[in-house]
Amino acid sequence: MRILITGSSGQIGTNLALRLQADGHWVFGVDKRPNAWTNSFDTLLQDLSGHYAAYQGGINGVDYPEVDLVVHLAAHAKVHELVRKPHRALENTIMTFNVLEYCRQLDLPLVFSSTREVYGDVHRFEEYGEATADFAYTESPYSASKIASEAYVYSYARCYDLKYLVFRFSNVYGRYDNDLHRMKRVLPLFTHQMSRGEPIVVFGGDEKVLDFTYVDDCIDGIVAGIERLASGAVTNETFNLAYGEGNTLVRAAELIATELGVDPEIRHEPSLLGEVTHYVADIRKAREFLGWTPSTPLDAGIPKSVQWFKEWRATHPEEERELAPDHTDGDIQHGFKQTLQP
Repeated sequence: MRILITGSSGQIGTNLALRLQADGHWVFGVDKRPNAWTNSFDTLLQDLSGHYAAYQGGINGVDYPEVDLVVHLAAHAKVHELVRKPHRALENTIMTFNVLEYCRQLDLPLVFSSTREVYGDVHRFEEYGEATADFAYTESPYSASKIASEAYVYSYARCYDLKYLVFRFSNVYGRYDNDLHRMKRVLPLFTHQMSRGEPIVVFGGDEKVLDFTYVDDCIDGIVAGIERLASGAVTNETFNLAYGEGNTLVRAAELIATELGVDPEIRHEPSLLGEVTHYVADIRKAREFLGWTPSTPLDAGIPKSVQWFKEWRATHPEEERELAPDHTDGDIQHGFKQTLQP
C-alpha cells in the first residue's frame, strides 16, 4: 500500500512509518518540522492548521503523491500547553477538517488518532469502554479538540461514506519520544532529569493512575487496523489502544530510577488544570475486532525505553543540557485542579 502519515515526525508517526516500510509499504510523511530521528522516508514540511480551500491534489494547493490510505496523527498534543494556548486546540480541529476534506475528495480511508482524554476525568468507572466518552466531561481544550475531531470523522462517515478507524491512545512511551527541547513528555522528562541528578515533580502524586502503552504495542494495533480497514474487514469503528492496566506515575518514575541506578528526589504536587488523573482502558474491543493483544507491561517497557534513551544520548551528548523552564502566557495561568471525589 501507499500510505500518507500526517504528524510523521512525532514519536508514533516515526515508529509507524518505519514499521510500515519494514512491512513493504510505501510511506509519505507530512509534518511542519523535520524528523529528528530518521530520513528514511520522504516528508513534506507543511503546517496543516490553516483554514485552506478544498483541493483534490493535496492541501493548500500543495500536490501530494497518490496514496491508498491516510493516517492522521498531526496535532498539538500537550494538554498543559493548550490550557495556556487554547487557540492551538482550535488548530487541531482545523487540521482534522483539512485532512477529512482531502480524504473526502479522493475517497480515501482514514485512520484518526484520538486520545483517552475524551473520557474526561475519572472516578466515574474503573474501565473505560469506547461507548463511555461524553463531551459533558471534557477536561481541557485539548480533549475538546479531540472530541470535536472525532465528531467530524463520524459526520463525514454518515454524510460522505468516509471509511475510518479511530484509535484512542493512552500515554505511549518508548523509542523516539525524547525530543524534550520541543515538547516535554513525562517519562523521557523524568529520565532526562534523573540522569542529570535533578529532582522530578509528580503532579498528582500517588493518586495519579494511568495506562501506559509501550510504543511497539501501539504500532502493532495501528498496523492491524490499517490492514483491516484497507481490506474492508473492519470499518467505521473506534478502539482503545493501551495496555489495559493501571500504574501510578510514581511507580513509573521509580522504575526509571532503578534502570538508571539512581536514588531519585521525587516531589509531589497537585494535578495540573486540565489533567486526567485516573484512566485504565477497556481493550476488549480491539482484541476482538483486530486480533490485537499488547505484550509489554510497564516493568518490561521501561527498561527498553531507558536503554534506548541511553543509546541515543551516547551519540547525541548535546541534548544533555538543561531544559528551558515552563512559562505562562499573559494572564492565563497554569493552575491546579481540584481533586474530584468518586
